[in-house]
Amino acid sequence: MTEVLFIASKRPQLGLLKDSVAKFRARDAEVYLAGTFHVSPVSEELAEIQLAGVHQLPRNLSKRSGALRRKAAGSPAGMRVWLQSQRDRWLRRRALNAQVLVALDPGAVYTVWRLSQYAPAAEAHFGIAAALTALDKLKQRGATARQAALPPLGAVAKDVRRTIDGLPAVMMRTATARPVMRSTLGARFWRSAVTVPGMPVKARVAASRYVAEGMQWAGRTSGAAIALTEAASKISDLAVKAELLDEGVMTEIAKGISPRDLSRAVDAHLARADAQQAQGNHEIASEALNRALFLGFHRVLHIDQLSSPLAKDAQKYVERFHRSTAFQAVARPRGRKKPPAAPPTDRPLRLLVTTSANANFLKHILALYEDHPEVELRYLDLAAQRALKRISWAARLMLEDRLADGPTAYQADVERLMRPYLDWADTVFLDWSVGPASMLTTIDPGDTRIVVRLHSYEAFTRWPHMTDFSRIDDLIFVAPHVRDLTTSLVPQLRGDAAPRMHVLDNAMDLSGFVRPKTADARFNLGLIGVSQVAKDPLWAVEVLKLVRERDERYRLLLVGGDMDPKTSKATAEYRTALERELKPLVESGAVVRQGPTDDVPAALTDIGVILSSSVREGCHVGLMEGAASAALPVARDWPFYAGRANSARTLYPEGWVVGSPEEAARRILEVTSSEEAWLEAGKAASRHAVSSWDWSVVQKQFDQLFLGES
Repeated sequence: MTEVLFIASKRPQLGLLKDSVAKFRARDAEVYLAGTFHVSPVSEELAEIQLAGVHQLPRNLSKRSGALRRKAAGSPAGMRVWLQSQRDRWLRRRALNAQVLVALDPGAVYTVWRLSQYAPAAEAHFGIAAALTALDKLKQRGATARQAALPPLGAVAKDVRRTIDGLPAVMMRTATARPVMRSTLGARFWRSAVTVPGMPVKARVAASRYVAEGMQWAGRTSGAAIALTEAASKISDLAVKAELLDEGVMTEIAKGISPRDLSRAVDAHLARADAQQAQGNHEIASEALNRALFLGFHRVLHIDQLSSPLAKDAQKYVERFHRSTAFQAVARPRGRKKPPAAPPTDRPLRLLVTTSANANFLKHILALYEDHPEVELRYLDLAAQRALKRISWAARLMLEDRLADGPTAYQADVERLMRPYLDWADTVFLDWSVGPASMLTTIDPGDTRIVVRLHSYEAFTRWPHMTDFSRIDDLIFVAPHVRDLTTSLVPQLRGDAAPRMHVLDNAMDLSGFVRPKTADARFNLGLIGVSQVAKDPLWAVEVLKLVRERDERYRLLLVGGDMDPKTSKATAEYRTALERELKPLVESGAVVRQGPTDDVPAALTDIGVILSSSVREGCHVGLMEGAASAALPVARDWPFYAGRANSARTLYPEGWVVGSPEEAARRILEVTSSEEAWLEAGKAASRHAVSSWDWSVVQKQFDQLFLGES
């Protein structure tokens, strides 16, 4: 006997229901009814209809979480019915047994459609007539395979504008469902359907989103992006066009894919920003410009991949931004009314050291100036105070302030919250050139000297493009190649208003790493830090495999926490590939995962060869620490900078840098072939590291910067 499941969100007309059930029973079908309407008051009438079963579905979400209730409050009625019913065991059990699922009213349509995803063998229909017809056909062919209630594609093709505009949302979702989109013909048809001439904008947008949704269900991520992009190409409204292009780009980014139509999406947002800026609509212009920068400098493009458009041609990549009149307004230097005051001669220098949460590279600097007789030190973590944290990362408000080129509420907030610190300090040292640097340069610093340090990561973000460097007096880089990249990206840094630029090494106590090596260290390769895709530990694994082909005593020690797959889909995919490679090597003992440690010098006593496998670095502290410990340094010629005037090859001594895993393996095998050669190479590396980069050397450079001491 065939089972049919009726779903109702409101009380059905009982007379009509009775006649309908009789027709199904005449076709040898059992009918079950589930409803979110109040069943109890009509239970006696329903008992007379000869239903096989009646079930009361949850009528509200009073026993569910507050978050779900809030979601339901903003959802259409049909979605609310599903949210109430989705966890009902009776409903799921009956849906799995049924051959036909029937929505009796529009409010039940979405629930029936969702149930059909759990019960792929069942037919899903809206209305009694369609369900009866489907039941007759089912019995005629004696099949149980599901037939989707699709609108006829031929009819859509004949008059796609009228059909798409008139179809209920659930029918559009069915017409673009997974089976259709998995077929090349269906996917191609719908992609072309969203670009037909003359379709109303509202219909084109809705259709493209349904198509994209279906493409994603079918696993066609790029197809979903193409559908949205092609629909956008037929729309002249700048806001709608930019929105669709944005959705297309984010569809691919969410899957860890570098989007093919990124430039079109960025250009659309920039065009909208320019148009709104020309009309004096600074708020809307800032929203569009902020979105353009967000997409253009998304971490999946530049940070969570093994390459970046900036590594290929940085200046060409940012040209589109520089052509935008809105962006030009943001990048225009506003300068300061007066130069910074000379350092005081009658009291200690008041030094404010500040950052936002990340003080990883400040330990030795803070310790030095805490006890320095010529310095009065204060430390400010902007993330520790809610108000300061809010203004430090308010990207859109920063852009609106630049575009308005006059007093704004945001500027007043920055003035109120930061002026007391600026009035106290003679010099402000801000670590990391990210949101706080953009925030701080919103206001004139008065006669306070502003010093900012840019490491490496920041060059691949939007923040340097939102910072007014004419209000910064000194800009510190940790390496020449980072300086070269950043100045090529930011025209302000090449102009007359550019700050003084310095290259200062990070503060590292390298002398503390000079310790005796363990007996097995000579054959242990080490990698310090594996928590980012840019560290590319798979390169180190390849080196390990090559040296183990010659001698299985070699092992790889991984020191540090793992990559967080929640960072992005691209990160998750890299980690999956890494885990696949590591599993047999860990099981055999060829790779040892040591995890995070607070005692890196101790960990390095077991490491005889220190690797830098990264695709990009500022100066790679882990390699420098390893070299100081007398491990043999083997640094990859970081691909982001390889072949440029400044790179890993100019940062490190000759011989340390290799161009391939094969070259790395040759260097390791050659130097570690004898204990004497390995020890001598390690001692030479340690002498260079400590004499060049130890804090005892570098602190003099900071004294010169802050105090003018030679």
